[in-house]
Amino acid sequence: MSTEFSVDDQRYMQRAITLAKQGLYSAKPNPAVGCVLVKNGQIIAEGWHKQAGLPHAERVALADAAAKGVDVSGSTAYVTLEPCSHFGRTPPCADGLVEAKVRRVLIAMQDPNPLVSGQGIAKIQQACIDVQVGLCEEEARALNPGFIQMMEKKRPFVRVKMASSLDGRSAMASGESQWITGAESRQEVHRMRARNGAIVTGIGTVLADDPSLTVRLDDAVLADLNLDSKTCHPIRVVLDPNLSMPLDAKMLSAPGRTILMTKKETVDRDRGLADSLIANGVEVVAVAAQDDHLDIESVLHYLAEVESVNEVMVESGAMVAGAFIQSGLVNEVHCFIAPVLMGDRAKPMFALPGIDTMADKLTFEIVSTDLFGQDIRLILKPVSEPNPVN
Repeated sequence: MSTEFSVDDQRYMQRAITLAKQGLYSAKPNPAVGCVLVKNGQIIAEGWHKQAGLPHAERVALADAAAKGVDVSGSTAYVTLEPCSHFGRTPPCADGLVEAKVRRVLIAMQDPNPLVSGQGIAKIQQACIDVQVGLCEEEARALNPGFIQMMEKKRPFVRVKMASSLDGRSAMASGESQWITGAESRQEVHRMRARNGAIVTGIGTVLADDPSLTVRLDDAVLADLNLDSKTCHPIRVVLDPNLSMPLDAKMLSAPGRTILMTKKETVDRDRGLADSLIANGVEVVAVAAQDDHLDIESVLHYLAEVESVNEVMVESGAMVAGAFIQSGLVNEVHCFIAPVLMGDRAKPMFALPGIDTMADKLTFEIVSTDLFGQDIRLILKPVSEPNPVN
């Protein structure tokens, strides 16, 4: 496969990446993918994948060409992800490109899905169509971190979101925390919720704040994200080892699903309480635990294997946030920092037992910084591996 790409190739693939971004919120758990068809130096058709079960980007682009009455034979297809080669809910895109008699296919990255990986490329090449892979690969990978991690590591991509003061405090000693950051930051958090397949919180946050953990965005904003008020809400996951969830909690009457994760022995012991929660719309799931600490890897495994969740957002207090950090399973930390001071009696962002010396410190790399009103958001990724906590 040749890896020499022209300036025009770069431009057309960048257009495909821009199209793919339209599916970042709506395509989950499928990857966001874009496709551009070019003939005689002109874009003749475009497509992007909107929603699982609907046609993939390549099929949408071919349908766009058909609707315009444009002949795609001899054209070049620019696709952000290797065309699929198998029948799922939609027919193989590799077959569609072959049947359309395109002349050349440029692919940003090979599909990490073992059902596809390399097979879509091989199928297109077997039809004597020129295939090139690797154009704008880094940008293409950045589109779908959760999908890629699920395929490569069998677990979701995890983001921990925290709001804090300048002195690193996330709540007053009483538990009061509304509101540390401003309206602009809170709006961005709702957009983050809309992107992730699940939000994880702890029962302590539920008891202290009674949150809804829904997506509250204007209809116009939801439309820009290709969502609506019914499809925008991620699964709410509450870590509740002792079934302490109040039956009148706000989230139980909020739109969307609530999964309560607990210990098997708690369910066996309090079957009546579990049944009452289920009758109130809660889905009760038992996962592995040690004492009153649920096993984070088991939580993520359930979300990946049973719920097909690619991206998880942790929105919790210091205990759960710290436990996720120390699990070594966090990919990004999003810290929204407000220009306020809350004092040394306020609660920290993370509870991190076992860090006693500078040698124990955890190190992060700043990926990006953004301003939301008067607040700054730092997006960080872990550099050092945490020491196991006994």
